[in-house]
Amino acid sequence: MRLVVGLGNPGERYRRTRHNAGFLALDLLAARSRAVPRLEADAWLAEASLGDERVLLVKPLSFMNRSGEPLARLLSESGGSPADLVVVVDDVALELGTVRVRPRGSDGGHNGLRSLGEALGTTDFARVRIGVREAGLPVEDLPLDLTSYVLSEFPEPDAAALEAALTLTADAVECLLQEGTEAAMNRFNGRRA
Repeated sequence: MRLVVGLGNPGERYRRTRHNAGFLALDLLAARSRAVPRLEADAWLAEASLGDERVLLVKPLSFMNRSGEPLARLLSESGGSPADLVVVVDDVALELGTVRVRPRGSDGGHNGLRSLGEALGTTDFARVRIGVREAGLPVEDLPLDLTSYVLSEFPEPDAAALEAALTLTADAVECLLQEGTEAAMNRFNGRRA
């Protein structure tokens, strides 16, 4: 069974922050498939059907910078490997409304991806990155304190753009699962919500 993992931080304080875009995308995927979530000690889980594919939706509940620990446990218990993962994660280098699919890659300075790579011993897993940088803000003009920026909530004027981006992300995840990473890259990379 494939695992679709959304990265974020647990708790109401972080629910609508830029850093929780991965969690928000999983909420949409769970709603689309009418999946019923359950909580384990360190993870939110929901078995779902996305198209013809049975998947386990996973939100690690150990905070972003320790996301790898629950995921490594789940993979070990299921007998799965990093090749079975699709990780959905926020990306400040991408403007809101942009999605980028990759078959593997570096952590790019993202603490959640770094934690996964360290816990799994590899970064060879598919990822879907959701742009969270406000429209029109050049990367070089991002605040020096990125932590405060990614832990800030999306402003109300961005609500419609966020919902469109989450829909595009969920579509990209479903395409990746059904048609493969290359098809999802061709269809969704460079596209705007």
